[in-house]
Amino acid sequence: MRVEQLMTRELKVCVEADTLNRAAQLMWESDCGCIPVVRADGDGMVTGIITDRDIAMAAYTQGKQLWAIPVGAAMARKVIVCHASDGISQAEALMRDNRVRRVPVLDHNEHLVGLLSLSDVAREAQRETSAGKRAEVTIEGVSETLASVCQPRPSHEVTLAA
Repeated sequence: MRVEQLMTRELKVCVEADTLNRAAQLMWESDCGCIPVVRADGDGMVTGIITDRDIAMAAYTQGKQLWAIPVGAAMARKVIVCHASDGISQAEALMRDNRVRRVPVLDHNEHLVGLLSLSDVAREAQRETSAGKRAEVTIEGVSETLASVCQPRPSHEVTLAA
C-alpha cells in the first residue's frame, strides 16, 4: 500500500508571515493539530510545520499574544517528509525514527500534496483487520510506531524558544 492511498489531500496551509492566531484558527476550523508551512509564492514547497503544541509553547515562552507572533518564529524548520509513492511501512519507519505523528507528503517535484498521520495508518489497520483480509498495515505495526513516537525525548534535545 502506498502513502497516496491513505493521506489526507485537502489541507490547510499557512506561510511564515501568518500569525499564530491564524494557524490556530485553521487548526480549529479543520479539526487538526498541525499545519504545513509553505512558501509565500504559492509553489507548494514546504518550509516548515507548525503544531498546536508549538503555538502553545511559543505563546508561553515569548509572553506575547498569538496575533503578535509570526508562524515563522514558532514552526519547526526541520520537516520530516515522505512521498506519495512511498510505501506505508517506509512512512511508519520515518515516524518511528523521528518521533513524529504526522508527515507532509510530497509529489515527485517536491510539492506538497497531502499529509499522512499515524491516525490515518491506525484507521487503515483497523479496517483491514475488521475485514478479515491479510493486512498490509497491522495493528502491531501501528502500536510499535506509536510506542516509538511517544518515547520521551532526552533532556538535551529539549530547548525553549527565545
